Amino acid sequence: MPVLHNRVSNEELRARMLAETEPRTTISFYKYFTIEEPQATRDALYQLFLSLNVFGRVYLAHEGINAQISVPESRVEAFREALFAFHPALNNLRLNIALEDDGKSFWVLRMKVRDRIVADGIDDPTFDASDVGEYLKAADVNAMLDDPSAVFIDMRNHYEYEVGHFEDAVEIPADTFREQLPKAVDMMQDDKDKKIVMYCTGGIRCEKASAWMRHNGFKNVYHIEGGIIEYARRAREQGLPVRFVGKNFVFDERMGERISDDVIAHCHQCGTPCDSHTNCKNDGCHLLFIQCPACAEKFSGCCSEVCRDELALSPEEQRRRRAGRENGNKIFNKSRGMLNTTLGIPDPEK
Repeated sequence: MPVLHNRVSNEELRARMLAETEPRTTISFYKYFTIEEPQATRDALYQLFLSLNVFGRVYLAHEGINAQISVPESRVEAFREALFAFHPALNNLRLNIALEDDGKSFWVLRMKVRDRIVADGIDDPTFDASDVGEYLKAADVNAMLDDPSAVFIDMRNHYEYEVGHFEDAVEIPADTFREQLPKAVDMMQDDKDKKIVMYCTGGIRCEKASAWMRHNGFKNVYHIEGGIIEYARRAREQGLPVRFVGKNFVFDERMGERISDDVIAHCHQCGTPCDSHTNCKNDGCHLLFIQCPACAEKFSGCCSEVCRDELALSPEEQRRRRAGRENGNKIFNKSRGMLNTTLGIPDPEK
């Protein structure tokens, strides 16, 4: 039986990816559809992706599939054809192609079965995730932005909104998608007669959110087809004004795609205009935060003097200090003055 998971160290895999000479294309896609046997589907899809040298992060559940991957440039068409033929629900699936792509977004294929492809916290058997709002294409989005009866709702996390968002979009102050859903309903109660436009990075969160708003009595609900990625791509292709301001946070090694030249965020250490996310170089911290080049040099890529000084210690002393200390990646939340624990680079399903 073929090996259905990776057995090589991350360090070696990353070195192999960086040594590749063929360019890669970063692609994201999702689809809500019923998967009767997620584990068997996962195993078959893993072998297919492995045969095409695909890297990335893929989640499957009974409710569907969610993927962020990179594919060798010469195999993109073969991948497209294989994916479309894999299951009838995936035929002609929209693939979101990265806007800014250095081909170094992933270096290993990780494919997991989960309870949900988007952790939503919904425990209501009457909820129909397929009863979604109306799709908006790029031109429709721009028209809605000029419509005084429309309210744009950003269904991404605070660190995503901080570096870029649509003009006058409402931020839902929460750290996870499951927290945002009930808050969005509560915050919009006085605007039930307005047009509610929901958006996110690639469409997966706002599509489910639009169904949740409809489930809670909102009638005029819309969501941007393909999210920010597809909107920006189509607007540029059609010569339309791109109304998203700043950078689009993405869930891979790049941590962001430039949409407009505007820098609307600030370095979390010195306050200078900056929208480049990074992880603290100290393995005992790995805080996700925004850091300018000057502070990166001053703090050796760390989030604080404490982490910088710890990073300068011998590996043995660093391990000794970390022993017994709760670790994991943390997220800087300036609005709440705290660190929020998550795992690795922030998970797109949160």
